[in-house]
Amino acid sequence: MARHKSKPNPGRNLRLADQIQKDLAVLIQREIDMTRAGLITLTGVELSPDYAHAKVYYSVLGAEPEVAQAALTEKAGWLHSLLFKLLHIHTVPTLHFHHDRQLERGMELSKLIDSANQADSELTGSASKSDEPDEQP
Repeated sequence: MARHKSKPNPGRNLRLADQIQKDLAVLIQREIDMTRAGLITLTGVELSPDYAHAKVYYSVLGAEPEVAQAALTEKAGWLHSLLFKLLHIHTVPTLHFHHDRQLERGMELSKLIDSANQADSELTGSASKSDEPDEQP
C-alpha cells in the first residue's frame, strides 16, 4: 500500500506567519520596555517550510536598531514560550529577529527624488527665463 505524501500548504504557511506576527506584536508591546528599546513595529514574518524557524522583521522608532535587536534577542526565548501558549500547534518556530531597513531606504530614496525634482524645477525655471525675448520699448 502506497503512503500518502502530504504536500506543503503555502496558504497555511502564510496564515500561520500572519498569526505569529499579530500575536508577537501584542507580546512585544507588553513584554519589552519601550523606554529602552523604542517603539518596535513588526513588518513581516517568514516561516521556514517545516515551521521550525521564523524570521521576524521589525522597524524601530525612538532607539537605535542595535538596542532593539539586543532587547528582542534577550527576550526571544520568553516570547517563544508565550507564543507556544497562544498558538495551538505542534511546532512553534524559533524566533530570529532582523531589522527591516526598507523604511529607512524608502525615506532616503524619497529625499533623493525630492532633491532631483527641486534641482530640475530650478533648471527649468532659469532656462525659461533665459528663453524669454527681451522686451523693447
